[in-house]
Amino acid sequence: MNGLRFNPLQISDGLTLENRLVVPPMASQTADTLGLVTEKTLEHYSRLAESGAGLVMVEYSFVALSGRSEPNQLGAHHDDCLPGLSAIATRLHQAGTKAGLQLTHCGGKGSYDIAIDLMGPSGIKVPAYDRDLEQPRPMDMQDIQYWKDSFINAAIRAEKAGFDLVEIHCAHGYGINQWLSPLTNQRDDEYGGCLKNRSRLLLEIVAGISIHAPSLSIMTRIPGQDLYPEGLTQNDMKQVAQWLVDAGVSILDISSGIGGWNRPKSRRGEGYLVEESKALQGHTHVPVIGVGGIQGADYIEQALENNWLDLAAVGRAILQDPAQFKDTHMSS
Repeated sequence: MNGLRFNPLQISDGLTLENRLVVPPMASQTADTLGLVTEKTLEHYSRLAESGAGLVMVEYSFVALSGRSEPNQLGAHHDDCLPGLSAIATRLHQAGTKAGLQLTHCGGKGSYDIAIDLMGPSGIKVPAYDRDLEQPRPMDMQDIQYWKDSFINAAIRAEKAGFDLVEIHCAHGYGINQWLSPLTNQRDDEYGGCLKNRSRLLLEIVAGISIHAPSLSIMTRIPGQDLYPEGLTQNDMKQVAQWLVDAGVSILDISSGIGGWNRPKSRRGEGYLVEESKALQGHTHVPVIGVGGIQGADYIEQALENNWLDLAAVGRAILQDPAQFKDTHMSS
């Protein structure tokens, strides 16, 4: 067995991943209508762990009922979620992989049919190339505090459930992305205006998790840029990345922003979002995950050798057949 993809990676706070393969968070829609883990959920993650990945991320899990965007989405919003989340973490650890839980609030990227209260930083519709989303209401200071408490409490549950890390979902047009982006955050208070103010809520959430769930490593899935006119730029995200690392983030997972939760039309081929991770690679001292249609060992080796990323997220190929992926692509 050889290849850079088999090298372990020591994370800055002491967490070690056994190899450079990551199963990214992918919605399975296997939870029940209350957001609780089912036997199908457990079978799903046991299967993904057959890939031999060093890290398996559990799908985006809502931190509050107002942050729910799909009817069978997994929840981390209540202590009733703890037994199921603990069972997932146990299964992943038994398979020899580290376990991560992605936390999200949909903000304005949702529907009043599912979320009990659709809200966003400025009450502006989340722009999209392929749909017309509903208009959320603008958030007040009480709402902001509720979001902070909800993310921190969900992270505390993840820690109690035995996860190694949590990932705050700040990309793909979801709630925290809406706070970061000038497209959707046009507030005139301390949470709006300049980039630092637009990043304030996220940085406060990271700081709170560091204090209240100290054994967890913290990841953030951030956009390399919004991929939408007048949105977040790569230079913006270089600055946000540095602030996040300074606040205690251990891994940066680089994806797309408000305009790019689907594959951008101008991007083709394997690793279609890896240029976003390349732009941030080496900018801070923490590892970077690259994403976007990554499938094979040859591409992963090329990306690692050229320092485009530190960790490769492989989603659809593992979802299709994790065991075959391990045997065929990740061994020599």
